[in-house]
Amino acid sequence: MSKPSHTHPTPRPADLPAPADFYDAAGYSSDNSIGYLMRRIMLMIVNQADKRLESLDLTQAQWGPLFLIHQGRATTLAELSRELQIDAGALTRTLDRLEAKGLCKRERSTADRRVVNLALTAEGAKVSSAVPEVLADVHNHLLAGFSREEWESLMAMLRRLLVNAEAMRGGCEFGACPHESDPS
Repeated sequence: MSKPSHTHPTPRPADLPAPADFYDAAGYSSDNSIGYLMRRIMLMIVNQADKRLESLDLTQAQWGPLFLIHQGRATTLAELSRELQIDAGALTRTLDRLEAKGLCKRERSTADRRVVNLALTAEGAKVSSAVPEVLADVHNHLLAGFSREEWESLMAMLRRLLVNAEAMRGGCEFGACPHESDPS
């Protein structure tokens, strides 16, 4: 039986290394899947943070956007949607809840009426300032037994994975990579 056509090597930008050959379909197991393990870890982080932020009546769907607005990483609905990789429509419903709680406000841009600017209220700033403390504590518990050097190495490796993932998201998957020149 021949392999499906989508398993051919994916072209990569010249500045990225060639794909590794650590996995093969015959021996693939979720026990050794970086995606599966990262997802399980991420779910545990969110679960623990949710438990700790429950007293503020916040869920991850709410504290995530509040924290990004608090950090200044998202000042518009479009930026927040991109940062969280959540559909703008779903995010609008979350923002409706946050506004109803008095934690954020949306204002139309005076320069471009299509743009919706986001800002925290005084209460939203107070509530969102608890998020970094909770996340730092959860992450520190998760890293129990790691040395600083191991943590720094892990962070460097995760950043490398992210670069590869972003290259794939940028159109380098399935044999179509806009970063490479057309050989024809």
